[in-house]
Amino acid sequence: MGKWYRKPIAFATSLVLAGSLYSTSAAAAPKAANPVEKGRFTEQIEEASIFDLQHAMQKGDLTSEELVKFYLDRIEEYDDSINSIITIDEDAIAEAKQLDKERKAGKVRGKLHGIPVILKDNYDTYDMPTTAGSLSLEGSVPPDDSYQTKKFREEGAIILGKANLHEFAFGYLTISSLGGQTYNPYDLRRYPGGSSGGTAAAVASNFAAVGLGTDTGGSIRVPASFNNLVGIRPTMGLASRDGIIPLALTQDVGGPIARTVEDAAIVLDAIAGYDPADPVTAASNGYIPKTYTHYLKKNGLKNARIGVVRALFGNDPQINKGMDQAIEDMEELGADVVEVTVPNLDKIISYPSLSNFEFKFDLNNYLASLGSNAPVKSLAEIIDSGKYDPSIKNSLIARNNKESLENDPVYQDIITNRSKLAKESLNSVLNENELDALVYPTLSSLPAVIGTNQGSGSAPMLSPFSGFPALSVPAGFSVSGLPIGMEMLGREFAEPTLIKLAYSYQEGTEHRKAPVLK
Repeated sequence: MGKWYRKPIAFATSLVLAGSLYSTSAAAAPKAANPVEKGRFTEQIEEASIFDLQHAMQKGDLTSEELVKFYLDRIEEYDDSINSIITIDEDAIAEAKQLDKERKAGKVRGKLHGIPVILKDNYDTYDMPTTAGSLSLEGSVPPDDSYQTKKFREEGAIILGKANLHEFAFGYLTISSLGGQTYNPYDLRRYPGGSSGGTAAAVASNFAAVGLGTDTGGSIRVPASFNNLVGIRPTMGLASRDGIIPLALTQDVGGPIARTVEDAAIVLDAIAGYDPADPVTAASNGYIPKTYTHYLKKNGLKNARIGVVRALFGNDPQINKGMDQAIEDMEELGADVVEVTVPNLDKIISYPSLSNFEFKFDLNNYLASLGSNAPVKSLAEIIDSGKYDPSIKNSLIARNNKESLENDPVYQDIITNRSKLAKESLNSVLNENELDALVYPTLSSLPAVIGTNQGSGSAPMLSPFSGFPALSVPAGFSVSGLPIGMEMLGREFAEPTLIKLAYSYQEGTEHRKAPVLK
């Protein structure tokens, strides 16, 4: 087992210090964390892409060891106020040194060789605890890596640490009994989105190059939107969920949270593929390109047809203004943008999430996979322990009260009809209008002030209800500097198309701006 340590919880100190420690100006240039040797690439690490970092390491202008130390220094300096990281791997520097030796000897494992990454703390890691943010699972070290964690290591990635999440991935606020409240680096008074809010806040703050999150009903795309990032919810079956603490396996996926489309494409290359331990991934056979980076085309919007789903816009004038500008920008970049209506939209989004039904059964199966080392054996034991955030108590109890799915008519109706209706309706509007993608705001509300209600809207549910892929890309800022995201949704296994469209939009608008940490 590796060496690791838990970061102490910062809790409310961030709010007290927010005015003096942080500026929420999104447009200002990021500050260099440390003075560096003149000419060394280390002064350019903030906001650098994986391509840039790899190029610098190949040239000898940067080492993985320097990169790890840079990110660890930033976590040490700034994360007390953002509170995004739960666990740090103390072996990360030693791993970086080993990867530097391999590179010097001419061995490069893959595109992530020597690149520090952050995992949401529901991804199994054999050398660090995996907790879902819950005190009930504190110190629980799984017997092996999740499939996606393993693929990362095979590509040479360094698992720098584990990020906070909304406990058991239940919501959009990112608060947990183990990790406390994570804060939005663009405004420390506000939520970072969720449930992968810790990963998103960490990547936005340049605490790692990229991260992995999970998405059951918006939990990759919402925090990506709130933190001015790119988040991809892959097609159901593109990437294995084996070794990820489940919320509802009918809807669960794991995927990249990154500062750029190109970084997200590199992560997708690493994690996509068939895994016998997750049978749904058999559907991906024949649909995975040699590399998703082939679709990074600046003219990707030229002659594309984009359908705007106005019915998924909310009532926030700043978000709607940002989306109207995004439509104009896509047209200027060569796209034909038309407004469309999704058949049966109201009925599709009226269905509930399956997390209310499947969680107990999927979680109990996961706990059984931990064997004798499992700190608790069931959801019932978690409830009895009292080791969870009080805000999720009623949800835990309600989900534990589910006795059977086979005899639940509501569940059977959802399983039988929801996905079929969603797929048929989305394919209908995409095909009849000859569209490459649908677009709408990732979320119809801006990040809310902590302690108030966080609006969500129904847009994030189209992807998990259909199994189709969706990508959130930065689309600008509100007047006060809060990020706005635009979601693009495509057909099954149309990730190449979404990457092409999003990259073209990204390069034509350049909306990504780092939060300014002081």
